[in-house]
Amino acid sequence: FMISQKGIEANVEKITAIIDMEKLKTQKDVQSLTGRVAALTRFISKATDKCVPFFKALKGGKHYVSWTAECDKAFQYLKNYMSKAPLLSKPLPGEVMFLYLSVSRTAVSSVLIRKSEKAEQPIFYVSKALQSAELR
Repeated sequence: FMISQKGIEANVEKITAIIDMEKLKTQKDVQSLTGRVAALTRFISKATDKCVPFFKALKGGKHYVSWTAECDKAFQYLKNYMSKAPLLSKPLPGEVMFLYLSVSRTAVSSVLIRKSEKAEQPIFYVSKALQSAELR
């Protein structure tokens, strides 16, 4: 990441690496995508929810990838989301912050927010996939 006057910016090279990816065909391609997303999760709202189709695609077999229309839609959505260069704000000492939680069937996500006069600004995103026992 890079700190600038605007805030904390994601590494442009890592964003470009995701945006420039072609259609994923192999297990290694999908693993590469999920690894690249993992490196940027602090900048991605509900990162785990956005990646659920990719995790499902990897469940097939050792080298088999079940790439579906849902995967393709999620992939295009992720590329579009990343093209908007996510920006995080830095907290100010003594400032009141807010924590928002989002719970879905497959993940728990949160965002730490600071409120300015103009808008709410994210400080940090966290997302965790629920494991089989947690899904019950």
